[in-house]
Amino acid sequence: MVETAIIWDAEFLTAPGAPQRFWCGPDDPDPVLVQIGAVALNLTGTIGPAETFQCVVIPRDRHGAPYALSEFFTRLTGITSDRVAEEGLELPEALSRFDAFTQGAPIWAWGTDELNAVAVSCYLSGIAAPIPATRFGNAPTLFKTAGIPVEDIHKLRSNTLCDYFGIDQPEARAHDALSDATGTALALPHLLRQGHLGADDFALPA
Repeated sequence: MVETAIIWDAEFLTAPGAPQRFWCGPDDPDPVLVQIGAVALNLTGTIGPAETFQCVVIPRDRHGAPYALSEFFTRLTGITSDRVAEEGLELPEALSRFDAFTQGAPIWAWGTDELNAVAVSCYLSGIAAPIPATRFGNAPTLFKTAGIPVEDIHKLRSNTLCDYFGIDQPEARAHDALSDATGTALALPHLLRQGHLGADDFALPA
């Protein structure tokens, strides 16, 4: 039986309208990783969030130069250039620490951040991704398994899940990786306790 799952989220560089342009505007930055947030979720016993992890990553372009954070990105995420300078880790170190935190447990996000941030960042940095893609799952599939209507799932985001289920999330902040991961990690126990999900639903194919 799976006893623990990791619920995570990532923030990566963006610009106004970049998602609609698939980051191909003339002034759009590459969507490289800037923040990882994660929550270890107990699936048995005292079901609910446990330990947390977060780190800031130094965003570098494909030539290795650090990106300057735009005012838009800082307004969106709350991450400042000063914070990156003080706390920022190089990509390999950040991913190594995240991997250590997961302790081999299945890793779930609201979406496919392993593709949208990790894979892009590793490719542009010329390094192999240290965590195999097979260890990641897309959390909306769990909500579908639990019987949540697909039309509702398509409208939900990690930062709106708690409101949808009537769950209180103190100090929630959209586009903060740990806060968004926490929103998902609070909603999933609600479904576990009601019997709509079981611990083994969090297992990923071997």
